[in-house]
Amino acid sequence: MSKPGASLTRGDAVLTLTLDRADKLNAINNDIEEALREAIATFGADPGLRVLLIAARGDYFSAGFDVEHRVDDDHDPSGILLRRRYRELHDLFDLFEQVEKPVVVAAHGPCLGGALEFALSCDFRLAATPARFGLPEIKLGVLPGSGGTSRLTRTVGPAWARWLVMAGQQVTAEEALRMGLVHAVYPAESFADDVAVFIDRMAALPGEAVGLAKIAIDLADRLDRGSGRDLERVANTVLMTSQDHRDRVNALKKRLAQER
Repeated sequence: MSKPGASLTRGDAVLTLTLDRADKLNAINNDIEEALREAIATFGADPGLRVLLIAARGDYFSAGFDVEHRVDDDHDPSGILLRRRYRELHDLFDLFEQVEKPVVVAAHGPCLGGALEFALSCDFRLAATPARFGLPEIKLGVLPGSGGTSRLTRTVGPAWARWLVMAGQQVTAEEALRMGLVHAVYPAESFADDVAVFIDRMAALPGEAVGLAKIAIDLADRLDRGSGRDLERVANTVLMTSQDHRDRVNALKKRLAQER
């Protein structure tokens, strides 16, 4: 399925959304937002899909929100439309954070502004060596308003959040890896293959366990210690009494017996 500015491709267990506005640095406009909504709806509704991959064509992963599609201040003096706009973006990005399956961003090039805010709502961020990351909104006299300050601080801590948000600094892929902003950095020439290997490994993992792990991790900083442990016990009881777990343990025992 293709839409203006993006294409959606389904494999056996992987759904791939590819941003395709290279002439506009893949800036996020209404068409891309609609493609994101379609992708997450399709992914969440289909139990056969295990992983959602967000990739892009062109030199940039994305330069962020398209400034040509911003709310016109002259027609919104009270800011009502702007607050509604931010609510829409929060709700959209929350869908990627809340879906009980893994979402992977593959940033082969610069990932800036709203694109980085979006990437922070996803589970895994993979980068190619030419990629760089930043939240330049402060240079325009505003803040990252689509979850950037909150998700970034939870991800990299307040010190690095200050560096990116307050100082408006950009970081390289390697710097992003060191601060915990991305999970892995691969050479540009092998990036597509390295991403495919990671995606295939994720798709091969037991989906119910991955989903419950995502829930437990997301709730970890909102629950007290006792409640977090209660959640672990309940989740693991569900998983360890499942047929999938029994089958995987039996397969492991059989393989170990053959190796002796």
